[in-house]
Parts: sequence; structure tokens; C-alpha cells
Amino acid sequence: MMAWAIFVASSALIVLAAVKLAEYGDTIAVRTRLGGMFIGTLLLAAATSLPELLTTVSSLDQNSPNLAAGNLFGSGMANMLFLALLELFTLRFYILRRIGMRHTLTAALGIMLTGMVVFYLMADIDVRIGWVGLDSLSVMVAYLVGFRLLQSGHAGHTTPSEATADEVQVPGLVKSVIGFVIATAVLVIVTPHLVSSSISISEQTGIRAGFIGAALVAFTTSLPELVTVIAAARLGAYDLAVGNLFGSNLFNMFALGLTDVFYTDGRFLGRIDLSFGLVGMLVILMTTLGLIGSLSRSERKLFFVKVDAILLILIYMGGMFLLYTKGIGL
Repeated sequence: MMAWAIFVASSALIVLAAVKLAEYGDTIAVRTRLGGMFIGTLLLAAATSLPELLTTVSSLDQNSPNLAAGNLFGSGMANMLFLALLELFTLRFYILRRIGMRHTLTAALGIMLTGMVVFYLMADIDVRIGWVGLDSLSVMVAYLVGFRLLQSGHAGHTTPSEATADEVQVPGLVKSVIGFVIATAVLVIVTPHLVSSSISISEQTGIRAGFIGAALVAFTTSLPELVTVIAAARLGAYDLAVGNLFGSNLFNMFALGLTDVFYTDGRFLGRIDLSFGLVGMLVILMTTLGLIGSLSRSERKLFFVKVDAILLILIYMGGMFLLYTKGIGL
């Protein structure tokens, strides 16, 4: 019971800190006059994905690489589930049809980077530069190139719902930076407790650490994305919401490559169980479905419920059941 209590308490603190992190990140972006799509896709996505990165690094310190991998891959599935929920509960129009078109490049880059990671898992190319695998380095380079493409594509792009720092009451830049640093410090302090309690839960229940990472930990560390998406949707800032979810998937794969820098006991992607390729393929499948929803002009409903949202939810539930029965991270 103690492990569960620590897990719940640390999860609550992480979600609270990550939400404040996203709020201050948004304020910094407003004060520095960055575009709304840039905020959601790059800055806010990185901020709300920080719990996943810190959880992954902490998992390495506690010798649980499969928990680390499960967390990042599982977060990708959770983000697409949140996209489905956003689509499902937005009754006025199809978000993916209206807004998603502007985020197809982000979604495509996320699919590419996830595909690269899955390929490297299967190929097992044991080439290193120093202690870091060439596979992880190429994933990080691909992210940076994609980051540059997104940055140039979003330069000067604004949406009607955007407001400048003079038009809305937001904290000052210095206060926001200090708040951002404090929230980050809370995450750094609390995250190891989340990881250690997750490992204890895995040992007590007999459920593999990889599945705990892909399901329980991934969902928990993805809650900041959900809270941010809900807040953005209530304000009508759908660009911010969709960009945050697609951008978080992109950043998670960068974080998976970056993890190799902190992993000194060999090549990180070489230590991950091959069964995580299945999780990666589920992320690709769900993101592709979201991308198709963005490009398609069809607006089909089943009993007044949007079909693409239903499909994403069913794939998530079916995928989690499959991962459980397959003993992911064995």
C-alpha cells in the first residue's frame, strides 16, 4: 500500500508542477511574441513532456530501462487518446478537419521519428560515437532538423484567437521564468519517487515494468498534456491543443534518443526489449489515423459520435490489452 500511496502523491505533485510549467511556458511565449502554433508544437510540447524525460532518466538511475522505454512510447499512445477525447467532446466542428491541417508536418515528423526508433530496435546496429549509439544520435539530429522545419514554417504565423502581452493580463517575463525554474525543480525532486514506487508496484503485482511504464506511468506523466489541452480548448485555442499533442509525440522520440547520453552502460536502444517495437507501431498507427483525420474531408458519425475519435479510443484500449497479454518488457 505504501508504494501506491507514494505513487499517487508523487503523481499529483508532478501533474501540478507540470501544469504550472506549461502555464509559465505559455506566458514566456506570449511575452516574447512567439506564434501560437510555435507555442503549442514546440515550446509547450517540450514543457509538458518534461515529466516523461525526467522519469526516463530517473528510471536509468534505478536500472529499469524498460520502464523508461515504456514511459516514452506509452505517452505517445496516451497523447493520441487525448486527441480522440478532444475531438469527441468538441461538438461544434471536427477539430482535425479544421485545425489539424496546420499540424500535418508535425504529425508526419512524429511518425518518421517513431519509425526510425522502431527500425533501430529491430536492426540492432551496434555502432557508437563515444558511449552514445549512432542510432540515438541520428534520431536527435532528425528531431533538430524537423524542429528547424517547423520553426521556419511557423515563423510569423498567427491565429485570430492569439493575444499579445499588451492585450491580456499575464505575469511578467521575469516572474514567469522564475516560476518555470521552480516548477522544473519540483519535477526533478519528485520524479525519482514516482519511478521507485512504480518499480515497487511492478514487483508487488507481478506485472512487468515495461507494461507499468507503457500504461500507468505513461498515462500519469501525460496528464499535464491533458490538462493543458482542456484549458486550451476552453479558451478556443485549438491550435495550441492539437499542436501540443502532436508536438509532444515528436519530443518524446527526441527524449528517447537523448536518454542514451545519460545511459553509460552500453547502447540504450540495444538494451530495450524488442517487444517495444509493438508499442512503437501502435503509436505510428494512432498518429497516422490522426493524420488521415486531418487530411480527409469526410465527416462521418456513428450515432452522433465522430468515427475517427472512436477508432483512436478502440485502438488504444485494444493495444493496451494486447501489450498486457503479450507480456511487454518481458
